[in-house]
Amino acid sequence: MKSKVYFTKNITPENVLKLFLMLNKELPGKVAIKVHSGEVGNQNFLRPDFWEPIVKHVGGTVVECNTAYEGERNTTEKHLKAIEKHSWNQYFDFDLLDAEGPDIELEIPKGKVIQKNYIGKNAANYDSMLVLSHFKGHPMGGYGGAIKQLSIGVGSSYGKAYIHGAGEPEKIWTADHDLFLESMADAAMSVIDYYKGNLAYINVMKNMSVDCDCCAKAEDPCMADIGILASLDPIAIDQACIDLVYASNDPGRDHLIERIESRNGVLTIEAAAKLGYGSREYELVNIDE
Repeated sequence: MKSKVYFTKNITPENVLKLFLMLNKELPGKVAIKVHSGEVGNQNFLRPDFWEPIVKHVGGTVVECNTAYEGERNTTEKHLKAIEKHSWNQYFDFDLLDAEGPDIELEIPKGKVIQKNYIGKNAANYDSMLVLSHFKGHPMGGYGGAIKQLSIGVGSSYGKAYIHGAGEPEKIWTADHDLFLESMADAAMSVIDYYKGNLAYINVMKNMSVDCDCCAKAEDPCMADIGILASLDPIAIDQACIDLVYASNDPGRDHLIERIESRNGVLTIEAAAKLGYGSREYELVNIDE
């Protein structure tokens, strides 16, 4: 059965909320709302005012995790300053999930590459998760979307190194590349299982650089904005975004496609589909038509 992916080309904060409501999904209990807080210096990340209507409607707590690379977000002290600088805590209740240890260790019995994942201990305070993703390129993953937010995004600082290193955190930048991509698919499954499937996903195809929001010095966007997508299936929503890039006639699409293909980015989607927590087959419901 094909997963439904709702789409609009009109990118507004109000339409983010509109698409979420079309999912007809009640997120139970305390809701964690995962965002990307944006590396200091990055010009492309989606700012708190953009997410304000959806966050206020859901009434959840905006959450993030520390990074595993040098920068302004790799320690709790620095990350809290970055959150302040980017005004997140002025708009919302904000929780840095791995601000203090110890991490929660999640088992992944069906994982192809990794059988464990590590997330911040504050994740235990929530019953469900809304995953807000900025779809764009990525220096290592090829692209960043819902699956990356579930895996690298929700991972603690140690968890990020563990995924990047395909189970060997000391090999964070030297592990086999395809094993890293497949590890992201494994880790994402563990977060879905942890929240018992009580998740929803929104991808926004705006400010699409080949670089991630984790880059302090990122390339400017290389192609025109495409739209907003919402789904209950993280695999379908990422596949739909990839397909929309390929279907675009924008002259900058080739640069983004080169980034995705040169990093074998679609392998993460393929690996996730084999694990069975979603489908690459989807029905795109265009609400503009």
